Amino acid sequence: MKPERTLSAIGTLAVLVATATTAFANDIVILNGRVIDPETGLDAIRNVGVEDGRISAISEFSLEGDTVIDAKGHVVSPGFIDLHAHGQSIGDYRMQAMQGVTTALELESGVLPIADWYDSQAAKNLPINYGAAAGWTYGRIATFDNTDPLATVEFFQAAQAENDWKMDIADQDQSERILSLVEQGLKEGGLGIGVNAGYAPGYGQKEYFALAELANEYGVATFTHVRYASNIEPQSSFEALKELISNAAITGAHMHICHINSTSMADIEATLALVEEAMDKGINITVEAYPYGAASTVVGAAMFTGPDWRDRMQSTAENFQLGQDRMTEDQLDDYQENKPGTFITWHFLDESKAEDLAKLDLSVTHPATLIASDATFWSYFDDKGNIQTYTGDEWPLPDNVFAHPRSAGTFSKVLRSYVRERGVLSMSEAIRKMSLMPAQTLEDFVPQMRRKGRLQVGMDADIVVFDPETVSDRANYENANQPAVGVQTVLVNGGFVVLDGALVLDAPHGQPIRRTQTQ
Repeated sequence: MKPERTLSAIGTLAVLVATATTAFANDIVILNGRVIDPETGLDAIRNVGVEDGRISAISEFSLEGDTVIDAKGHVVSPGFIDLHAHGQSIGDYRMQAMQGVTTALELESGVLPIADWYDSQAAKNLPINYGAAAGWTYGRIATFDNTDPLATVEFFQAAQAENDWKMDIADQDQSERILSLVEQGLKEGGLGIGVNAGYAPGYGQKEYFALAELANEYGVATFTHVRYASNIEPQSSFEALKELISNAAITGAHMHICHINSTSMADIEATLALVEEAMDKGINITVEAYPYGAASTVVGAAMFTGPDWRDRMQSTAENFQLGQDRMTEDQLDDYQENKPGTFITWHFLDESKAEDLAKLDLSVTHPATLIASDATFWSYFDDKGNIQTYTGDEWPLPDNVFAHPRSAGTFSKVLRSYVRERGVLSMSEAIRKMSLMPAQTLEDFVPQMRRKGRLQVGMDADIVVFDPETVSDRANYENANQPAVGVQTVLVNGGFVVLDGALVLDAPHGQPIRRTQTQ
């Protein structure tokens, strides 16, 4: 028998000292919770054992453990998996963990070089699992600048002042270098190809097709922010999705559609119908959405350029939010001219209007869409009024940092608004969208993901325990720096990251999610 571990009980979730009268020993036992496994359909009161980082037992009978969690009245589910998280510093991960996220991956934008990025992350003692795709935009920026890519957000932000990589078609030599850089990222274990096409919409059709062919050759997926976001044709959101679907159909590549809600805007019915037709024909596409009517992007993004961008994006300066305030036309002009890499919040639907909320709900509740946050970096204004990315390890996060509320509340908002308050998703369906579906999106080419997104014996002990009556997002557009509440316990690879609703600061339990198969 291992020595017993005694932890004090705080709040509603009691932590008890184990007795020696029950069935067998585990490192951790979670008793009396409503256990939901979206793959097997289990939804019943069960006891869960954890041993050596894996789930060791799921039983109707009592279990013995060194540490015992009484989860009566709580839901016990697989940890949530975020396929679209740009914030990859310890503060970003901690805010994610507070709402039950156990794996956060940078797949849409990706990074390069992949090996450098994984080495850097491994040195940070991170609380949740991490990983990244090979970033096409990083390869494009480096090629047009005739330099080497750097696996930092600053590399991407600094390039926003340049237009060639965004709008010019690559010549043969440039195309070969871009593809070579991306392929090297795949050889170094990148989780597919990140195609942030909305930031470089001037690329050639042949270049995107070549990326799809490369993905098919390596048996991985592309993760695409589609080329256009507009309800007006030509160069509409509908057209951009048709381009992605046609590449998937011709090459056979698995192509994942990022945040279909924000790139479709008010045209979501038409784009979802297109997705349904493609899936019915067996075309290998997957799709994600997040539960907000506002996006976050750089103010100098290509979609906010050109003489007709306001009509195409149905926007004025009032749609742009910088920190807590909406921008003026003069501010917008100034930032686009002088600080184009500044991250802002862009409002495309008004959730207070029934018609707009219904459009957002279509994307979130559709059976084919998984939930992904598109979590942005936490930022702050420096002494000169410039926006900097926060990479420190203070907790709580400093009062002056800000972000999009999805960085702190995506998964808890689904549980609050879509499950508890409005009942437009069942609890089991919401958990499926936030755990099993993301794992299944990757598992064909990332074997680690076959052990995640499930609550079954032998699976990784990435587990979240939450109170269905109190779980809630608190982050809003005026103040996103508010952690979620109602998540009482989070285990990552069998280690505590959240306990009794509080973050465990010394919790270096995150592991790299990385492909091992190279060519």
